[in-house]
Amino acid sequence: MTGPHQNQPLVTAGAPFDAAGAALVLVHGRGATAQSIVQMGDEFHQHGVAYLAPQAARNTWYPNAFTAPVESNEPGRTSGLQAIDDAVSKANEAGIQTDRIMVLGFSQGACLASEFVVRNPTRYGGLAVLSGGLIGEAVDPDDYDGNLEEMPVFLGCSDVDPHIPQERVHESAEIFEQLHGDVSKRLYKGMGHGINQDEVDHVSTMVAELVE
Repeated sequence: MTGPHQNQPLVTAGAPFDAAGAALVLVHGRGATAQSIVQMGDEFHQHGVAYLAPQAARNTWYPNAFTAPVESNEPGRTSGLQAIDDAVSKANEAGIQTDRIMVLGFSQGACLASEFVVRNPTRYGGLAVLSGGLIGEAVDPDDYDGNLEEMPVFLGCSDVDPHIPQERVHESAEIFEQLHGDVSKRLYKGMGHGINQDEVDHVSTMVAELVE
């Protein structure tokens, strides 16, 4: 497809593709950049892991809240999902198998990463949802089907995040469990909208397991 995010750069870093045994697709949040989330990815650095970070047009994947009607966030949502798919495909083309490709997003990027995995369910190397959840006004279990084959899924969020309702984190975790993901969910008391050291440590372990 063509959309607002299809002509944007794909930032790469970490291990060169010809030397990488795994990849981390990093999806930035609203108002941020691919370069900024690549820098955050340094927190999870492992030798042999390539980073790929798609860039949103005007630094925003879709205009409204992720809990707004899906139609109100088109074509940005669908274009953003394609941008993630393109990054996964680029890693595949470099010889990195899908089960060695982990998808990570923060905030708006975490919502988009979540949506990508449930709409394209297979055994990725893992999914890290940092302050995010599935997109849409409501989450209906009947809308999701597929098998993640015990893929590691981590959801971390504040219990009082001003942008991410706690209930949506719970609902999203339930959908990943329904799709046979190996789900870990942590809600942090009073944290606000950000990432803490416990999340960094958990994700670092997930990334390390990609190259074991």
